[in-house]
Amino acid sequence: MTADTEAATPELEEHFQRTIDRDQRIEPRDWMPEGYRKTLIRQVAQHAHSEIIGMQPEGNWITRAPSLRRKAILLAKVQDEAGHGLYLYSAAETLGADRADLTRKLIEGRQKYSSIFNYPTLSFADVGVIGWLVDGAAICNQVPLCRSSYGPYARGMVRICKEESFHQRQGYELLMTMMRRGTEAQRRMVQDATDRWWWPSLMMFGPPDHDSPNTAQSMAWKVKRHTNDELRQRFVDMTVPQAEALGVTLPDPELAWNPERGHYDFGEIDWDEFKRVVSGDGPCNAQRVAQRRRAHDDGAWVRGAATAYAAKHSDTSHDHRGSQGL
Repeated sequence: MTADTEAATPELEEHFQRTIDRDQRIEPRDWMPEGYRKTLIRQVAQHAHSEIIGMQPEGNWITRAPSLRRKAILLAKVQDEAGHGLYLYSAAETLGADRADLTRKLIEGRQKYSSIFNYPTLSFADVGVIGWLVDGAAICNQVPLCRSSYGPYARGMVRICKEESFHQRQGYELLMTMMRRGTEAQRRMVQDATDRWWWPSLMMFGPPDHDSPNTAQSMAWKVKRHTNDELRQRFVDMTVPQAEALGVTLPDPELAWNPERGHYDFGEIDWDEFKRVVSGDGPCNAQRVAQRRRAHDDGAWVRGAATAYAAKHSDTSHDHRGSQGL
């Protein structure tokens, strides 16, 4: 009986909990509660799907980037996002998930991805604002995951966070260029993009703590290290000074420093919109999933060829080993 199928015993449960309490890592061959495994598969799969779907909004601008330098930067970033998705699918596979099954669930609408990627990119300024706000929110959310209790997920996040940090700086540099050296029309583009992406960026952290069904257990298992609202507050506190340096106005009249709390107060998020977009009724939900389905279908011949090559290579290796034994 393997660690994957070994029945729970008090000794195994005690060992698992002791590992969590000591801030040590759970590894793929270790025994783990089925709830822990399912929670991780759900979270890691959603994270992987988000990276893959997240290639689309900015990928739309690769051929329309205003210079070769901007084209190369954007192409590199989209490639990084593809790599992040592959790391995360690999981490999910160590939990017993099947990558093809996860993809099937995504394109059939049975698994979710981050709501932020269901909004359109209307101008090239959106590319910069996504780097600044969306990747900035991702960094706040993901850096604590480098200390997640599940080893493969935590280790994968180390590289992902390094690359996300670079993406955030790229976005901010593009916006700074447009605001400092651009035309008045370009400055208006930056402000417009900021207005459209600010609230969806705050939604990226998930529902408020009182309405988040998974947060308490994920915190207890140390899969997550901070609640949704804690991370959202950290993001707001980090971003307000950056907006001031850029010279843009964040679209929240209630945004103000609270000296008693030592944090910025901000307005109420439209949670009805959040639920609507997460449920599939956002501006680009159907478009994003349809594009992912097309890409999956168009790649069927590649997967088939790779499978045939692997089978042939395996047969050849087997024949070679057999001839050596004669």
